[in-house]
Amino acid sequence: MGEGGFSAGWSGESSGEEGSAGGDEFPAGRRSRRRRSSGEGWSSGEKGTADRSSGSGGEADPEAVARNICLRLLTMAPKTRAQLAEALRKRDVPEEAAEAVLSRFSELGLINDEAFAAAWVDSRHHGRGLAKRALAAELRHRGVDSETVSEAVERLDPDQEAETARRLVERKLAATRSLDPKTRTRRLAGMLARKGYSSGLAFRVIREALEQEGIEMEEDLP
Repeated sequence: MGEGGFSAGWSGESSGEEGSAGGDEFPAGRRSRRRRSSGEGWSSGEKGTADRSSGSGGEADPEAVARNICLRLLTMAPKTRAQLAEALRKRDVPEEAAEAVLSRFSELGLINDEAFAAAWVDSRHHGRGLAKRALAAELRHRGVDSETVSEAVERLDPDQEAETARRLVERKLAATRSLDPKTRTRRLAGMLARKGYSSGLAFRVIREALEQEGIEMEEDLP
């Protein structure tokens, strides 16, 4: 899939080579001035929603607050279970209530780390040209478990990864033509490394691109 649909909320995310959580920072919300022991840390809007759902006008229902937070975040952008759990923890939602809501959302398919990972790989590879290594790092950073990460990145065909590396190099070739071959190679290899490509693949596609320009590569280059 492209950058739309399930991945529409990811356009502001930082790429893996930048090492930043980027658009994954959760809105802090406005803190309620009057804090109760069960509602401490909840924003006034979240607490008000919970009060209405409880129908008592008294203590906020922790599960209602958790549902409200999760639904709001999922409406903004796709999230992993770990990201939502962290958001609830930051709002001081009791662990038992948070786990109950997260489990229920998973049962309903509102939280699906496998689908998240698969869509992430497709979107970030085609949109940013990221390779398996960078994609895996981004998914791990968002709390996706190792097995799910491996399954998602292994769907990326090696030939497709190599073709994407070639296109990335082609886009940068013109801007490096004033440089000597060794410097061009280092610049291009650095660009590919930041996107998660292995040095072997990087130097192979760079060598191919430069040789197509009629530049004879030195044998001591990787």
